[in-house]
Amino acid sequence: MKFIKCSSLFLFFVLPGSLFAQSENVDQAVMTKIRNEGLKNSKVMDIAFHLTELSGPRVTNSPGFMRAANYAKNQLTQWGLVDSKLDAWGDFGKGWELKKSYVAITSPWYRPLIAYPKTWSAGTNGLQSGEVLLISAKDSAELDAYRGKLKGKVLIIDNLINFQQSTQPVGGRYTDEELQKMSEVTEAEDTAAMRRRRERYKDQNIVPREVLTRLKKMAEKEGAIALLSSGTEDHGGTILVLQAGPHKISDPANFLDIAIGLEDYNMIIRILKNNTPVKMDVDVKAKFQTADSRGYNVIAEIPGTDKNLKDQVVMLGAHLDSWPAAVGATDDAAGSCVMMEAIRILKAIGIQPKRTIRIALWSGEEEGLLGSGAYVKKTFGDPVTMKLLPAHDKFSVYFNLDNGTGKIRGIHLQGNEAARKIFEQWFAPFNDLGAKTITIRNTGSTDHISFDVVGLPAFQFIQDPLVSQHSNMDSYDHLMSDDLKQAATIVAAFVYDAAMRDQNFPRKPLPKPLSLDPITGSHR
Repeated sequence: MKFIKCSSLFLFFVLPGSLFAQSENVDQAVMTKIRNEGLKNSKVMDIAFHLTELSGPRVTNSPGFMRAANYAKNQLTQWGLVDSKLDAWGDFGKGWELKKSYVAITSPWYRPLIAYPKTWSAGTNGLQSGEVLLISAKDSAELDAYRGKLKGKVLIIDNLINFQQSTQPVGGRYTDEELQKMSEVTEAEDTAAMRRRRERYKDQNIVPREVLTRLKKMAEKEGAIALLSSGTEDHGGTILVLQAGPHKISDPANFLDIAIGLEDYNMIIRILKNNTPVKMDVDVKAKFQTADSRGYNVIAEIPGTDKNLKDQVVMLGAHLDSWPAAVGATDDAAGSCVMMEAIRILKAIGIQPKRTIRIALWSGEEEGLLGSGAYVKKTFGDPVTMKLLPAHDKFSVYFNLDNGTGKIRGIHLQGNEAARKIFEQWFAPFNDLGAKTITIRNTGSTDHISFDVVGLPAFQFIQDPLVSQHSNMDSYDHLMSDDLKQAATIVAAFVYDAAMRDQNFPRKPLPKPLSLDPITGSHR
């Protein structure tokens, strides 16, 4: 509605339909069916149990990942989806599985440590005992003083970690005020905030990368036992466990890098600086899978039924892979089980979508969106050249979930302002479940980015920040059943609304070709 001043009179008229917000044809009867099935007959926790505790850690190409992937493929088939498959996307590299781990201080007194070998670390070839050597080197040049002294030693870098006791809980629920501020963020404010986050991230590494890389090479050459690592987030029994190094078939095994809590890390340093020797036992066995270096995504479909729209595709997805210290429950079995449950809901109520609905459970996300990036490149287009394939024109929209176990509170527009009014109407039947916030704010570091960088509409939901990301505490018991039911219900509704929409989903202008990888920042 717009007002026009004419002399002393005010006239108003309604803008033409092409300029006025399109009214979405939300089928309230179907929304009711989705709510009933999703909230009252949910199978989401059973799906989660199969993906986590029955499969184990899901490092890409590991036995645990393949157990989960095959379960998902077979379950999707049983629900009636078609063309359910493990879709090879390209070369990933070695799988890795931890078979044994024992790490303990034996002198000046005995203590077993909470310790986790990092992914793609080599083992020890049996029990090894040795003294801990304190490495006090600020740069690579100072490491030369330690040449010839590393054999049979457990290494630790002299860098006490400053522990800040927090009075705030880790994770929680968004308040109404926080959600309101999120909805009011401008694009300029969001850009500035992302820049500040990148700068903070640069300062998180407690050990310079060049020092760590050179030290590991020296340690491998001289026959050291292991390197102990820690960080500011490794406290209170929670330890983040990522990777020791590269995973390509051609890469040599990485020197054994063991993550421990900052309390133990600092304690060992303080004892050593008191000129008191520390001795340790380390026994680690790891198995590498090299028979098949390809990475696989799980893909399945509900075919479209409208003769004019069935070739168009609505997608939903989450990443299935995880890190090795726990079972990857909140990162991101939560997203995967929600997406599978959303598909189950739609099949259970017997929908006949106009467009084809395709679910994807990605691998290689933790190593840099590898599975989704390769799938988008081979299916829709290359973000480096922006050479687009025919399927690019037939694509509708992609929905992603990768922010833990918390309920859905809204959605990130990812800069696509034209989607705001659509999402407002799609959220309306679920406002009573706490979901309605829409923000122009971008969010990154997960698989919707692979679609966004080739100009395809792709969105990540806002969730209450309840996550045990990348840690040994990322267990099934941290999953919130009611939150996952709510999330699956809303995802099912959004996917249905997108599949039944008469109009194409609005797109942003095509981005320019990328000269750098959108995740790593390296040249492609």
